[in-house]
Amino acid sequence: MTTTSDAPAIPRSRQPIVAGKRPRKEMVLVGTFVIVPLLAVALAVPAAWGWGIGWTDIGLVTFFYALSGLGVTVGFHRHFTHGSFRAVRPLRIALAVAGSMSMQGSVISWVADHRRHHAYADKEGDPHSPWRFGTTAGALAKGFWHAHMGWLFHRDMTNVERFAPDLLADRDIVRVDRLFPVLSAATLLLPALLGGLLTWSWVGALTGFFWASLVRVALLHHVTWAVNSVCHMLGERPFRSRDRSANFWPLAIASFGESWHNSHHADPTCARHGVERWQFDISAAVIRLFERLGWAWKVRWPTPQRLAKLRRA
Repeated sequence: MTTTSDAPAIPRSRQPIVAGKRPRKEMVLVGTFVIVPLLAVALAVPAAWGWGIGWTDIGLVTFFYALSGLGVTVGFHRHFTHGSFRAVRPLRIALAVAGSMSMQGSVISWVADHRRHHAYADKEGDPHSPWRFGTTAGALAKGFWHAHMGWLFHRDMTNVERFAPDLLADRDIVRVDRLFPVLSAATLLLPALLGGLLTWSWVGALTGFFWASLVRVALLHHVTWAVNSVCHMLGERPFRSRDRSANFWPLAIASFGESWHNSHHADPTCARHGVERWQFDISAAVIRLFERLGWAWKVRWPTPQRLAKLRRA
């Protein structure tokens, strides 16, 4: 008689894409993380008009936007998802922590979702394709909503054992993954704490929380989600890919180079997405800095030969 432990392991390619449904309490938290910062954005214009935004708030927004945003683009995306470079252990952990402070999900679930996206890009199985419902005007409107943020409210959980087994085997990353609730609280409370200390006032703490916590999180959310939605609908497609990904230059700076999305989908493991000289890619510049400091190695930079093979005729 064969026991469960003696049974042959199921090849990852045959494991299910999803692994059950998210608990309702988790869906409530997802809704809270999405809606509350969004409400802050709605209040941002009248708030700025009424009592303004000070230089301390601007500094805090800039710092935490860069910290958490680069944690996602350099860490979650280029390092953990695609292995665009190797990193020393302290940097690897720091990138996982910084990315978690974006409040876009824990590191392992984020990576699993994104690897699934690349495996099924704009096809059945893609968790956030805007082409899911068809090509009519109504279908595209519905698809845009789904790709941008609607997919977050679907209860299907991507199977992390299939899409992120390497991260599940990394004890340090598993610990950071489990600390996601704590890091989410930290990303909201630290700007308020710093705002209060820098101005030595409760007003500074309040404005720091409003601008550098809620508004900053919402802005980063929507820039990231726009790569899923806008960058699969609008823009240029100079390189061959298996999907409808496109380069959308207006988002290049805010997304730290992620909106050179067609270039990325054509060569997913490349550390630089803005492969042309004029294409601004802040994430690639940060990776280059890590490489020069000796913190990163085996960086997969684009080569003229590789680009020539991928470019459309």
